[in-house]
Amino acid sequence: MGERAFDLVIRNGAVVDGSGGPAYRADVGVKDGRIVAVGPDLPSGVEEIDAAGRLVTPGFVDIHTHYDGQATWDERMQPSSWHGVTTAVMGNCGVGFAPCRPEDHDRLVRLMEGVEDIPFPVLTEGLPWNWETFPDYLDSLARRRFDIDIAAQLPHAALRVYVMGERGAQREPATPEDIAQMAEIARAAVEAGALGFSTSRTLNHRDSEGQPTPTLTAGEDELAGIAQGLKAAGKGVLQFVSDFIDPAEEFAMFRRLVETSGRPLSFSLAQSPRGPESYRLLLGALEQANDDGLPMKAQVCGRPVGVLFGLELTLNPFSQHETYRSIASLSLAERAAKLAEPGFRTRLLGEELDPRGPFAGSALRAWDNMFLMSEQPDYEPTADKTVKAIAERRGVTPDEVALEHMLSNGGRGMLYHPFLNYADGSLDPSFAMLSHRDTVPGLSDGGAHVGMICDGSFPTSNLTHWTRDRTRGPKLALEEVVRMQTRDTAHAVGLFDRGQIAVGLRADLNVIDYDGLTLHAPSVAYDLPSGGRRLIQRADGYVATVVAGQITYRDGEPTGALPGRLVRGAQAAPTAMAAE
Repeated sequence: MGERAFDLVIRNGAVVDGSGGPAYRADVGVKDGRIVAVGPDLPSGVEEIDAAGRLVTPGFVDIHTHYDGQATWDERMQPSSWHGVTTAVMGNCGVGFAPCRPEDHDRLVRLMEGVEDIPFPVLTEGLPWNWETFPDYLDSLARRRFDIDIAAQLPHAALRVYVMGERGAQREPATPEDIAQMAEIARAAVEAGALGFSTSRTLNHRDSEGQPTPTLTAGEDELAGIAQGLKAAGKGVLQFVSDFIDPAEEFAMFRRLVETSGRPLSFSLAQSPRGPESYRLLLGALEQANDDGLPMKAQVCGRPVGVLFGLELTLNPFSQHETYRSIASLSLAERAAKLAEPGFRTRLLGEELDPRGPFAGSALRAWDNMFLMSEQPDYEPTADKTVKAIAERRGVTPDEVALEHMLSNGGRGMLYHPFLNYADGSLDPSFAMLSHRDTVPGLSDGGAHVGMICDGSFPTSNLTHWTRDRTRGPKLALEEVVRMQTRDTAHAVGLFDRGQIAVGLRADLNVIDYDGLTLHAPSVAYDLPSGGRRLIQRADGYVATVVAGQITYRDGEPTGALPGRLVRGAQAAPTAMAAE
C-alpha cells in the first residue's frame, strides 16, 4: 500500500476559514504540519477526524497573555489551550523576566506578583533563571516543547531595570546614554526573535509592595528611542497599556511613535467607569490614524474585565475584617466550618470594614455591581441579579447573600465584579469596540491574575456569547468572530503563516461542536510550582485541536502531543499566498 497523501484529513466539516467569508462544506488535508488541500472528497489520511455536523476553524491566536513564567516550567499553556488557542503571545504590559541580572531576580518576581497576581513562591520555585539577556531567554524557551506555539515580547520594566538599575526601578528619567542602550537591546531582542516590545503606563500595575511599575512615567524620548531600535531592526510591534488620563494627549504620543518608527502599535482599550465615553474618542482617533496610513490597532475584549472574589481566592468581601483575618490562615474547610458557626458569623457580619485596607469600601463591597458566579457563567448579567438586588428581594443584607454564596459548594462559591466594559450595565460598549474595523480581540491575560481573574477563556465566550447566545442586543456573525481571533490577531503581530484555513499555511485547527460549546464556571487548581493556587476554566465542545498538524486535544483532554514551539519573530506568508 502506497504512502497516504495526507497525515491528517478533517472530513465533512463546515469550514469557517478565518477570511470572514461564509462557511462551506469541505475536507482539510494536512501534510508535514501544513494545510496542503481544502476541498471535497479528499483521499484518505493516515489519521482522520469526522467533522460532520461540526465547525472547522483555524486555531485561535491570542496576542495578549502572560505565560512568561509558566512557559519556563510547564508544557501546557492552560487554560488557553483548552479554548482552541494554538498560538499565544506573551510578554505584554511591560512585565516579564528578561533581560535580568541575577541580583534583580526578586525585584522582577515582586513586580509580576503584584501586577499579574502570580505568587512569589510559585515564581521563585518555578523559574529556572537559566538566562540573563533576552536572547538567552528565547534560547531557553526554544529548547522546550509545548501544546501550543508561543511568542515573546521584550518587556519594558525588565529592560529599564536591566539598563538603569535602581534609577530605573524608582522611575527616574532615562539619560540619553540609557536610552541608547535600551534601543540597542531592543534591536538585538527583535533580531533574536522577540515579536516586539511592550510597556505599561497605568497605575493599576504595581509590585507586591505597592510601588508603581518602573515604566509608569517613562518619557516620550525613552519610548521613541526604543521604537527606533525596532526601526533599526526593521521588525517588531509595539504594545501599550495606559490609563489614558488625557486620552487625546496620550494617543497623540502613540501616533508620533508610529510616525517616526514605522512600527505597528496596539494598545489596550476598554470602557472605564471613570470615563465611560473615552473609548469612543480613542476609536475615533484610531480610525483617523489608520485613514492616514498608520498601522495602529486597539486590543479589546468581548466581555467585562471582572474580578472574582471567594474564600479560596486572593480576596473576598471580608478580607479586611479583623474577625475574618483571625481565621485567614486556616484551611478552606476549616474556614468554611468556622464561618458556618452562628456566633462567629454574627460577629463577622456585624463588624465594620477596616478603612485602611486595599479596596476598602470600593470593589470588595460594590454590591450594586457584584454578581453570583454560577456553573454556567453569565457575563452580561442584568441589574436584578446583583448581590444588592437579591438581598433586597430576600430582606437580608448584601453581606449575608455574599457569605452564603461563598460558603456554597464546600466554600468554593465565587462572586463576580465586572470593573471594565460594564459601566452601562450591558456589553454594548464591547459590541462597539469589537465590531470596529481597527480593533482586534485581546486582553485575555492567560497565565496571569491566577487568584482573581480568569479570562483565558475569552475565545470561547466570544464565540458563544456574540454569535449564539446574546439576548440583550445585537450579535456578530460567526464568520466575523472567527476571523477576528484568527487571521486578524495573527496579522496584527506579524504572523502571516497562520490564522486561516488555506493551502500553505500552518495546520493549526479546531473542530468544534458549535451547538454544544459550553463555558463552565472558573474553578481552582493547586498545580503551580510549590503547590500554588490558580484559577482555571474549562469548556465543552472542542472536539479536537490541532497544532502543526498534530492533534493535541480531543474533547478537551490532552493527547500527549507537544508540537508547539517558540515562534521567533514575525512570520511571512508562504510565497504562493504572498503573491496572490
